Amino acid sequence: MASIWVGHRGTVRDYPDFSPSVDAEAIQKAIRGIGTDEKMLISILTERSNAQRQLIVKEYQAAYGKLKDDLKGDLSGHFEHLMVALVTPPAVFDAKQLKKSMKGAGTNEDALIEILTTRTSRQMKDISQAYYTVYKKSLGDDISSETSGDFRKALLTLADGRRDESLKVDEHLAKQDAQILYKAGENRWGTDEDKFTEILCLRSFPQLKLTFDEYRNISQKDIVDSIKGELSGHFEDLLLAIVNCVRNTPAFLAERLHRALKGIGTDEFTLNRIMVSRSEIDLLDIRTEFKKHYGYSLYSAIKSDTSGDYEITLLKICGGDD
Repeated sequence: MASIWVGHRGTVRDYPDFSPSVDAEAIQKAIRGIGTDEKMLISILTERSNAQRQLIVKEYQAAYGKLKDDLKGDLSGHFEHLMVALVTPPAVFDAKQLKKSMKGAGTNEDALIEILTTRTSRQMKDISQAYYTVYKKSLGDDISSETSGDFRKALLTLADGRRDESLKVDEHLAKQDAQILYKAGENRWGTDEDKFTEILCLRSFPQLKLTFDEYRNISQKDIVDSIKGELSGHFEDLLLAIVNCVRNTPAFLAERLHRALKGIGTDEFTLNRIMVSRSEIDLLDIRTEFKKHYGYSLYSAIKSDTSGDYEITLLKICGGDD
């Protein structure tokens, strides 16, 4: 299994013989001509890494103006949202997704949970910085005003980007933490939620894996069953998401994609976010898990659920049929 943090399992890679000025000019022609040359736009923006796209954005701005504005002015609907996402720096993209999750009536807790549980500490720090730059408000303040209780506490802990990222595991600590979780939940009347938050939101993934094994030894129960029995609401959803990510992040994201693509209407907000944000990290693994769990490929699911240029772009990012 590829390391969850290192992006060697993406579908999008650096384009060889890359020239930002040549690409910027080609994009400008594609947009400025009579009618848009969508094929050209799609082939350039899906075949360059995000770092390369940022260089194109710079070149474009120096020569023609803001690429994002031109894309918005020229395209529409889900296709426009996806193309704009592709030219947005990852941390800014995540910051905007978080803002959208908290805007207006009702909060999209699923999106908040998904972003905050699948990003590394380094990424979270970058996202918080981007959030402040774009909105002149701290991410923590917005989370605080939009959520409450133990759910809020856990989200704020994750948003802080303080999760240990070392790959070293400490067996003694795993035994100790498992004991603390057991005492905080199964072994008492009522639950000590803070202990769950502390351990699940701050320990490294490899460390938590070991802790969950130790937990089963002590309690004869899987941590998932204990969380379901002890906790409720969005706080329960968040902790279960962490456990699922610890065990298999690509499978967790495959499940999210499956939900976004099945049933009536497509959840483009989730679909775009996962496809774009994981395209250089672990989309190959997500595809594998998708096929394994649902019996058909992510590629075919996208094909049957989307259409037009939007479909073509998503399939290019998907990178192939399994």
